[in-house]
Amino acid sequence: MEFDKLVVGFLVDEVVGGFFISVPPGHISCIYDRGRGVLKKVLGPGLHLKIPFWQIAKLFNAQILEYTIAENFDISNKESLGDVPIKTTTKDGHQVQIEASILFRIDKTNAPELWENIGENFVSKVIRPISRSRISAVFAGLDLDQIKNSRTQIEALLKEEINSNFQEKGLLCEGVLLSEVKLAKEKSASAQVIYERDEAAPQAN
Repeated sequence: MEFDKLVVGFLVDEVVGGFFISVPPGHISCIYDRGRGVLKKVLGPGLHLKIPFWQIAKLFNAQILEYTIAENFDISNKESLGDVPIKTTTKDGHQVQIEASILFRIDKTNAPELWENIGENFVSKVIRPISRSRISAVFAGLDLDQIKNSRTQIEALLKEEINSNFQEKGLLCEGVLLSEVKLAKEKSASAQVIYERDEAAPQAN
C-alpha cells in the first residue's frame, strides 16, 4: 500500500489556471502561502479560491486508513502503511510476536501543524515508531495468562496508548485489532499461536 493514499495531492496550480482548489469528498486541503507560511485554515470538500503561484495547495485523505502489521509485509518503502510483526518479551519472560491492524486518520483541525512540523513522512516519523514502541510496552507489562484471556481489554489499552501519542502529532487512532499473537517456547520450536489470524475480532468504535 502506497503512502499516496494518505497524502493524495501535490501542486494543483494547473487546475483552472491555478485560481481554484477542488477538494473531493473525504479529503481536506491545506494552503502554503509564500509570505505567511502554512495557513491555519483547513479547507473541506468543495471548490475554493487561492492565489496562483503565490499559494500552494496540498490534499490530504481525511478518511480512516489501515496500518497493517503482518508477516512478510514489505517495508522497503519506508512510507508504506504497514510493518513486519513486532517482537517483545512478556512480563513473565515469554517471547511473543504480534500482528495487528491500526485504524487511524488525520486530525483535521491539526492538519496544518502536521504538514508544517512533520512534512509528508508520517509513517516513518510517527506511525511506525510509535506503534512499535507502544505495542512492545503494553505486551511487556502483561503476563501470558493476561494475554490469553484479555484480548478485548488489550486492544482497548493499545488504542489508548497509541492515541495519546498520535494526538500530539496531529493523528487520531480509531482502533487497534489484534490479528495474531504467537509464542515461541524455544528457538528451535515452532511457534504456538495464542490468537488466530482468522479469529473474530471486536470491531473498532
